Amino acid sequence: MAIARNDTSVLGRWWWTVDRWTLAALMTLAVLGLLMTLSASPSVAERIGADSMHFVRKQAILLAPAVLAMIGVSLMEPRAVRRLALLMLGGSMLLLVGTLFLGAEIKGATRWVSIAGFTIQPSEFVKPAFAVIAGWMFAARRLGEPIPGYTIACTLYLAVVGLLLLQPDVGQAAVVTAIFGVQFFLAGLPMILVIFMVIGGIGLLVGAYFIFPHVQSRIDRFLDPAAGDTYQIDRARDAFMNGGLFGRGPGEGTVKAYLPDSHADFVFAVAGEEFGTIACLIIVAIFAFVVLRGFARVLQDNDLFVVVAATGLLVQFGLQALINMASTLSLIPTKGMTLPFLSYGGSSLLALGLGMGMLLALTRKRPGVLS
Repeated sequence: MAIARNDTSVLGRWWWTVDRWTLAALMTLAVLGLLMTLSASPSVAERIGADSMHFVRKQAILLAPAVLAMIGVSLMEPRAVRRLALLMLGGSMLLLVGTLFLGAEIKGATRWVSIAGFTIQPSEFVKPAFAVIAGWMFAARRLGEPIPGYTIACTLYLAVVGLLLLQPDVGQAAVVTAIFGVQFFLAGLPMILVIFMVIGGIGLLVGAYFIFPHVQSRIDRFLDPAAGDTYQIDRARDAFMNGGLFGRGPGEGTVKAYLPDSHADFVFAVAGEEFGTIACLIIVAIFAFVVLRGFARVLQDNDLFVVVAATGLLVQFGLQALINMASTLSLIPTKGMTLPFLSYGGSSLLALGLGMGMLLALTRKRPGVLS
C-alpha cells in the first residue's frame, strides 16, 4: 500500500503500527476457509436437500463482515478494546442463559439460539471477550488499582464455565479454563496455587467423564474403538491415507460424500484428501506462525493488560486449532470444535474476526512501548 510513514491519518497510523504479517496470515486462513467450504460443502448441502452452493453463499456473505470487523477492531486503542469486550461478554452471557430456555437441542446439547432469523452460538463470542476482560481484571489487581480484580475474574470464570457446562459444552469450558489458568499464572499466581489448579483441572476432566455420558462415550471410543461407533474418525483417517503427500486434487475427494460434518468439524480431513499432507503441514504452519508471532509481539510490550489479554486470545486461537486438528487425526477424543477460519460456521467466523481484531489492536506498536 502506498501509505507514507509520516501519514498521520487513522489509516496511516494503523498501517505502520499493526502487525501486517499476522494480518496477512489471518487473511490467508480466511481465503483458504472459503475455498475449503467451496470444496467440502456441496455434498453436505445436497444431502439436506439444499442447492450445492448453499453453504458457500452463506460463508461468503459472512466472510466480508468478519474481515471488516477484524480490521475495524484492530484500529482501536486498548481502552476501546476493553469496552468492546465488556459489551461482548455481557451480551454473550445473556445469550448463554437464553440458550438454556430458548435454544434448540441439537445432538443432545442446547448451544444455539435464534434471533431475528439468525442462529447464533454464544459460546463462540464469550471466549475472546472473557480473555480480554479477565486480562483486564488480572492486570488491574496486579498493578494495585482499587478494584477486586482477582475476585471479579474468578467470579466471571465460574459463571461462564457453569453456563457452558449446563448446555453442556465441555470442550468450550476446557478452552475457557485454559485461558483463565494461563492468564492467572502470568498475573503472578503463586506456584502452590498453580499446582492446585492443575490438580483441579484434572479432577474436573475426571468428573466430566462420569457426569456427562457423551464425554464418557467419546473417551471410551478413543481408548477402545470397538466400544462404539467410530464412523467419522475412520472416514477421516481414510481421507488422509487417500490424499498422500500431494492429494487427489481440488474437488476430487470422496470423504466429503460420507462425512456429515465434512465442511465444519472435519474440514481438515477434506484438506488432507484433496490437497495432501504437504498442504496440511502448511496450514499447521500458518496457525503456528500466528501464535508464535503474537507471543513475539507480546514479549516486546510493557503493558501488563496487553500482555495478559493478548496471551489469552492467542491461547484460545491456538488451542482451538490444536483440538480440531488433533481430534480429526484421532490423537485425542473427538470434539465438535471448529478449525479457526477454515471450518464453516457463521458464529465462529464472526467471533474469530472480532477476537483476532482485538489481538491485532493490542499488539500494535505504540509510543512508549519497549522494542
